Amino acid sequence: MRKLTHVAVLAWLAMMAGAALAFDNGQYNNVPPDIRAWFKSVIAPNGVPCCDISDGHRTSYDVRGGAYWVPIEGEWMMVPERAVIRDRGNPVGEAVVWYVHHRGSIIISCFVPADAV
Repeated sequence: MRKLTHVAVLAWLAMMAGAALAFDNGQYNNVPPDIRAWFKSVIAPNGVPCCDISDGHRTSYDVRGGAYWVPIEGEWMMVPERAVIRDRGNPVGEAVVWYVHHRGSIIISCFVPADAV
């Protein structure tokens, strides 16, 4: 149980560190206001904001053994169930994944499938 608590705390710290490093340097100026608002409103099942439009990456995905898999930086990674968001809709029509780099690893913080309702 103690190890699980440490892992949860590390994951939370990694997500918060990713939020602090996020920025929008103008690359999303042509995004419609409703899409921008959706990106800013998406919250992980654990209550942590997924961040902002500059952090979400549109992606393809696959379902294997009942789990979502996404390509990140050339490698297919399984999306942890704790990161899957099914109740926020998806106005972009493509899957979106939010992730951070932490100590040489990639941590997926949020994932919205293309067909989320």
